[in-house]
Parts: sequence; structure tokens; C-alpha cells
Amino acid sequence: MSQVGGAGPGVGWHGTAQGGAAPGPADLTYPARCRYICGMRIVVDFDLCESNALCMAAAPEVFEVRDDDFLYVLQEEPPEELREKVEAAARACPKAAIKVVD
Repeated sequence: MSQVGGAGPGVGWHGTAQGGAAPGPADLTYPARCRYICGMRIVVDFDLCESNALCMAAAPEVFEVRDDDFLYVLQEEPPEELREKVEAAARACPKAAIKVVD
């Protein structure tokens, strides 16, 4: 088998040396399969985060600031139907600590 796309070992589609068929979800390793199926992923820079809970107000299904004053990401890969709320939460963050990665 050879790797296509140069994504690094263990990441991406592993096809045949002769080319093979186009990849589908079952042909992908975990990180690439998740990008293929899951859609978005939440990335928080906790060094920037002030835990002011504006993200929690915009998307409480995804973000939570607890009594210990730390932000918790409840769903790192939220479903597509929450995209609008998640993007609003990222825009609301005064420190730009939240990124939505596709």
C-alpha cells in the first residue's frame, strides 16, 4: 500500500500502489475519516481563553464554563446542525481563542 496526499504516516487515504478506486469513508484512517464524515472540529487556545462564557451563551451545547472558572468543550466535533451557533461563539470570543476547523 502507498499513501496518497502526503498527509504523514497514519493520516489520510491508503490506496493501492496501482492507484485503486477513489476513497470512501471506510478507506480512510481515523483523522482523515473524521474530516470526511464529521465536518467541523473545535480548537480552543486555552492560553488566550479568559473563560468569560460568551461562547457558552452562544452555544451551550458545545461550551461550558464551570464553577472552577475553566472552559470545557463538551463536543469537540459537534454536529453540522450546530455550525451556526459554534461560529457565533467563535465570533463572540473577545480573545479570538476559538477556531472552527473544517
